[in-house]
Amino acid sequence: MLAASAAALPALLATAGCRSSDAFAGPDPLAGRPTLPPDVITLQEVITAERAMIALYQAAMNGEPASRVAVLEGLLAQHQQHLAQLQARLVLPSASPTPSASASRSAAPRRTTIAQLRAAERASATDLVRRLVSVPPALAQLFASIAASDATHVAALGG
Repeated sequence: MLAASAAALPALLATAGCRSSDAFAGPDPLAGRPTLPPDVITLQEVITAERAMIALYQAAMNGEPASRVAVLEGLLAQHQQHLAQLQARLVLPSASPTPSASASRSAAPRRTTIAQLRAAERASATDLVRRLVSVPPALAQLFASIAASDATHVAALGG
């Protein structure tokens, strides 16, 4: 009986010319999926950027000497850890779109130079620091930590 009355409520409101927001306080449950908060959108953007950075490192390892590949693999592993930490903070409703892993893979060039990696690391650190003022403290702390790591990667890459 409860299920039937719950299912009949939208039809009753529609025939009465009412919206569900007229009958209830808060967001309209019948209006569709709510918009994502700005900090969630920011987190999705940072996840996409981190995936792109991983793709750059993977592209840079081709043709490098073994000693340089070892350094690149270590930095790549750190970026993979960053990605895992970022993704652990992302909580979305089941119907929400998530950042695409395939889009970031296709953005990487066939071969990435060390100079391009240094530039990407600098840009990433700058971007993350710029975002600190617009996210909650816990997310800002993670972004600051990743930005510091990216800055040390520039030095590790010889820049």
